[in-house]
Amino acid sequence: MKLDEWLSQRLDKTKESGLYRRLRTMDTSSLPEMVADERQQIVFSSNNYLGLANDERLIYAAETILHEFGVGSSGSRLTTGHTKWHQKLEERIASFKQTEAALLFSSGYLANVGVLSSLPQKGDVIFSDQLNHASVIDGCRLSKADTVIYKHVDTDDLEEKLKEVACDRQCFIVTDGVFSMDGTIAPLDKIMSLAERYGAFVIIDDAHATGVLGENGRGTSEHFGVTPHITIGTLSKAVGTEGGFVSGSKVLTDFLLNHARTFIFQTSISPCICAASYAALEIIEQSKEQRQLLLSKVKQVKTGLEEMGYEVKGGGTPIIPVIIGDPYKAVDFAKRLQQEGIYAPAIRPPTVPIGESRIRLTVTTDHSSKEIDDLLTSFRLIGKELSIIV
Repeated sequence: MKLDEWLSQRLDKTKESGLYRRLRTMDTSSLPEMVADERQQIVFSSNNYLGLANDERLIYAAETILHEFGVGSSGSRLTTGHTKWHQKLEERIASFKQTEAALLFSSGYLANVGVLSSLPQKGDVIFSDQLNHASVIDGCRLSKADTVIYKHVDTDDLEEKLKEVACDRQCFIVTDGVFSMDGTIAPLDKIMSLAERYGAFVIIDDAHATGVLGENGRGTSEHFGVTPHITIGTLSKAVGTEGGFVSGSKVLTDFLLNHARTFIFQTSISPCICAASYAALEIIEQSKEQRQLLLSKVKQVKTGLEEMGYEVKGGGTPIIPVIIGDPYKAVDFAKRLQQEGIYAPAIRPPTVPIGESRIRLTVTTDHSSKEIDDLLTSFRLIGKELSIIV
């Protein structure tokens, strides 16, 4: 059998199960109204929560350094890819997250994999939330430590599993801050309390919380008033750029610089992206009104959908999952939304559990009241057509 024939057979099974995916082309920048697949659409699936990806201040910062340093970084951080802007951004992230130090990675995915594959050792135990991001799951798989899964945001289950582990084994608890597919918030205060009681280290992936939660947008730790041992984050969500980071102690970042393969062997992000990210963090700390505006729009959408009778998940974050259940019906729903001028793709297994296919909505500060009204009107119309609501 030829390779393409073998792969085609496997793809046919993917299509039969309703899980086939394809790329959609965006012909405009990341705005609430974009041209997707050559059609004008109101986009409710972007992670550009604070609208910073198009902010002129970030564009100016990137453009200025672009002319000085060029387009690419030319190498890994340990060869030629470390510039003064990488250092400045790391210092700014550490200040923003209120930690001793920070280390830049080329993506949040690489940061998660780098931490989890290098810190825990053979004989150690990682306690991982059931709904952690794929990058956390992959990091656990690459680790030599044992992995124990606890029920989603269930600290009682976490404690029971901590009790079962021998006290002489080093334990790590890893959790998303805001869960990317459910929009729930990890109870970090309770997790930190358990970690102190059982001698565990806490690792939090704060990708979707950074810039959104906390008085100053510092994320889940500020939201709960606690300090995890290790914070992992991304610059590709509310910050509006790209890249990832780890913040914590100076010893931690020094260890990762020497041991995390996803740092050592990966080309660094461009200096111009570092400059734009630096500008974004300056803006975020001064954006309290923007965060309040964002959360008020989130509440408007979530309340409107719940009043219609939809099963809506989420914990007051910009991520609003609307459960459809059947993957075919979820895909049909997304197609009908596009016909109504709304872009919000269906999310299906294996990204979410079987039976929980959904339309994952995200709200940004740039969405207008009219756009939100259009979204709710479309959900009411399509939900009745597909007999999801009455």
